[in-house]
Amino acid sequence: MALEEYKRKRRFEDTPEPPPKVATKAGNRFVVQKHDATRLHYDFRLEMEGVLKSWAVPKGPSLDPADKRLAMQVEDHPVSYFDFEGNIPEGNYGAGSVMVWDVGTWTPLSPMPVNGKYVPGTEAEAAAMLAKGDLKFRLNGKRLKGDFALIKMRGRRPGSKGNEWLMIKKHDDHVVEGYDAGEIDESVLSKRSMDDIAGDARSKAWTSSRPAGRGKLKAAWLADAVAKLDQKRAAAKGQKKKSATPLSPQGTPRKKTPRKVKDKR
Repeated sequence: MALEEYKRKRRFEDTPEPPPKVATKAGNRFVVQKHDATRLHYDFRLEMEGVLKSWAVPKGPSLDPADKRLAMQVEDHPVSYFDFEGNIPEGNYGAGSVMVWDVGTWTPLSPMPVNGKYVPGTEAEAAAMLAKGDLKFRLNGKRLKGDFALIKMRGRRPGSKGNEWLMIKKHDDHVVEGYDAGEIDESVLSKRSMDDIAGDARSKAWTSSRPAGRGKLKAAWLADAVAKLDQKRAAAKGQKKKSATPLSPQGTPRKKTPRKVKDKR
């Protein structure tokens, strides 16, 4: 079942990562998250079939066709993971800092080129290419642009789990020779560096562009933070209400004068 592996690996009472939920609406976004876990790597994710299909790219994506980047396919992630940026606490799977390194949209490319060029394909073609192990697509991100391919490696090395792919840039107008993703250390969302994120206590909360609902907050630190925020809001509301009391010229609250009622007798 979708997201079962994602759910199995995580304790959501201890990590700020979003819970597993398959999206009901189709989307075509992609995200690259720089992840400083046991080893620094980049997580490349494509929104597809209600989840984020995900690959860990150790050296990061490249705009140079000469660089065939190893990409290890990992478990699907929920679509709500799209804008996750912050710190996964020690003792949890994937512990470390996460930066949103790039975002944008993607388009599947038809497996059959027209006049030597790849043209946009369909979702059905994308699903078939993914199952076949040869997915071609076009990215329109803030940093990654142009045509790419994810090709599954057939020759299994000893100890391999069969999840090894290659991420390859196609020749087009967006080629950059010698491209190095590691030279860019700034979030496209918050403009922070990895060190900023690692040292920012606020990053321990899930940064999202969507308003968060209260619900039942399992993580103790999050429940405490929300409780303090509610207290501040209540105090501010009380202060605003108090300041609305009319004052006399001397600055003291005016006493309400009882209204005179006419005797109708």
